[in-house]
Amino acid sequence: MSDATFPDAPVAAAPGRSAARRDIGLKRRYAAERRFRLYGLSAILIGLVFLAILLWTVVGQGYTAFWQTEIRLPITFSQSVIDPKKTGGKDLAALRIANYPKLAQDAIAQKLGIDPKNRTQMRAASDLVSQGVRTQLAGIVLDDVTTIGTTQEIWIPANSTVDSAVKGQFDLSIPEERRPIKDQQLQWIRQLEASGDLQQRFNTGLFTFGASSRAETAGLGVAIVGSLYMMGIVLVLALPIGVAASIYLEEFAPKNRFTDLIEVNINNLAAVPSIVYGLLGLAVFINWFGLPRSAALVGGLVLTLMTLPTIIIATRAALKAVPPSIRAAALGLGASKTQMVFHHVLPLAMPGILTGTIIGLAHALGETAPLLLIGMVAFVADYPPSPLAPSTALPVQIYMWANEAERAFVERTSGAIIVLLLFLAVMNIAAILLRRKFERRW
Repeated sequence: MSDATFPDAPVAAAPGRSAARRDIGLKRRYAAERRFRLYGLSAILIGLVFLAILLWTVVGQGYTAFWQTEIRLPITFSQSVIDPKKTGGKDLAALRIANYPKLAQDAIAQKLGIDPKNRTQMRAASDLVSQGVRTQLAGIVLDDVTTIGTTQEIWIPANSTVDSAVKGQFDLSIPEERRPIKDQQLQWIRQLEASGDLQQRFNTGLFTFGASSRAETAGLGVAIVGSLYMMGIVLVLALPIGVAASIYLEEFAPKNRFTDLIEVNINNLAAVPSIVYGLLGLAVFINWFGLPRSAALVGGLVLTLMTLPTIIIATRAALKAVPPSIRAAALGLGASKTQMVFHHVLPLAMPGILTGTIIGLAHALGETAPLLLIGMVAFVADYPPSPLAPSTALPVQIYMWANEAERAFVERTSGAIIVLLLFLAVMNIAAILLRRKFERRW
């Protein structure tokens, strides 16, 4: 039969041309795949570069905050200065307000060989020592009144200007009138360094001191305690409420428009800006309930509201991930629905629940805006004895230090950021470890 019988029949392509088209298609597909991989790798590299820049900037400016320049001085706890009425240390109020800076001034004059009558040199020498020496020496005397009348070698924090000069944070080669430290003071610093009486020591005060207007005596102790109070409140309230709500919505609630509306609102609440929760806490907990401002309790309640949607969403996802066969097997063996949920489904969903909870806590730990609105930006120098006492938090302390004009607070701010990042890293690592420990693969 000839081809003229079927005039519309397609003409078969030559075998060579078909193979060429196939090769061209494969080459294009492989090229597109290579481009996609290149785009993905480029995105990862760009993210790593920005992360490296961020960490380099923060760590480069903040690692010096973990070291504090200190001066070793022979402090003579003179009774004529501390206890002139010779009460034997019984008048604690008088011991607290004694002229402790004079003890440090006399000690550094003795160390440097300065004539006490030379007021100019005495003033310049006393500027080398932090004014926080008052609190340090008062604490030593109040802890043990038998130190009155004795002489002890004590490491005293240097002034923040001296600390910055020793760490090389400003140029010492510029003219004397343009820098905060004078030539005579530089000479004394070198003299003390040569004798080993001026050293950079680990700054324990960064973790134990409270708020202070002087950088060398400012610390994160109060902020850490306030953050722990708030995280404890969030954990106690958000975890049981969030898990209970998730179990009800996922396992017991009927599927209707009302539950659909609840689910939509929960998802929307997870995307609400944190400052809105601060406004809610200010209106409800402070103005309506009358709770004290700047209290860790109010901060914990606000962060609980903010964390609840995250925990509910994570818990529901963990419950959904449990295979339906587990539920069917439990019910088939005669377990009630409540027994099925709490004895079988919930234990298997626990890794996802713990992960979501820890990630929610880590998110709450880094929040600043809602805490500013409820007044946790107060100047708090003493440790809060309870969640109802005035306190602050790590992110708020960072915010306050960032607004300080003194140069030494720059390294304190970056140092506090490093501490906060370490807390967040520990919490995220804990979430990963817990998930790997309890996770089961189906």
